[in-house]
Amino acid sequence: MSSPHVQFVGGGKMGEALVGGVVASAWTDPGNITVVELDPGRRQHLADVLQGVVVAERIEASGRGDADAVIAVKPQYVVEVAESLHRAGCRRILSIAAGVTTGTIEAAAPGAAVVRCMPNTPALVGAGAAAIAPGSHATDADLDWAASILGAVGMVVRVDEGDMDAVTGVSGSGPAYVFRLAEALTAAGIAEGLTPEVADALTRQTLLGASRLLSESGEDPGVLRENVTSPGGTTAAGLGVFDDADFVGLVAQVVRAAVERSRELGA
Repeated sequence: MSSPHVQFVGGGKMGEALVGGVVASAWTDPGNITVVELDPGRRQHLADVLQGVVVAERIEASGRGDADAVIAVKPQYVVEVAESLHRAGCRRILSIAAGVTTGTIEAAAPGAAVVRCMPNTPALVGAGAAAIAPGSHATDADLDWAASILGAVGMVVRVDEGDMDAVTGVSGSGPAYVFRLAEALTAAGIAEGLTPEVADALTRQTLLGASRLLSESGEDPGVLRENVTSPGGTTAAGLGVFDDADFVGLVAQVVRAAVERSRELGA
């Protein structure tokens, strides 16, 4: 079977991460991948770091074989890009643009199989979490194709499109919540007398270690929390402050705000 061809429209950080992951996974030959990027400086960077990949200024017609495409541009440019892909003969589209529905893309590219995705920034280090949802013309084969691309930079789950706003609030925006916690934990360590360097190093490793333990142990997070919480101990004292401040309720409010904003963007 011949190696698949695909165009990535948009060579920003997420687009670069996806292409890099696809190349590293040997999903297809690098020469079968085209990255379309308008910015000349960014095109040069992509050409330097993505060896063997074709870097272009504009979308190519499908005569070369690039009939599938990944849209990795900002939401306001998605319709324009989808229309251009339709004119070029594109038959299948994976969009990673936040808030843009499959219906909107299908209207701009009639007949195309559209899969919508919400990735997150840990894809930059191969540890992403992505959810995909099919449009009205997408088949299981189209979802498999999308999952094979996204799986090169992390894990992939399949959801109904109606769940995409919730996905955005949890995993799409979730890394920023963790980074905010890291900022706060580092600042608290400094306030208690640690040097900035020590507070930063301890915070980074603590979050990394806790994340690995959560991922690799398979234990319920509540069990892991209880395992490190001795009655009357230091951890219990700290968690008590979280409880008094209704930390669980606050997180629910944070996610709800992100979900509602995602709905507004997709309206």
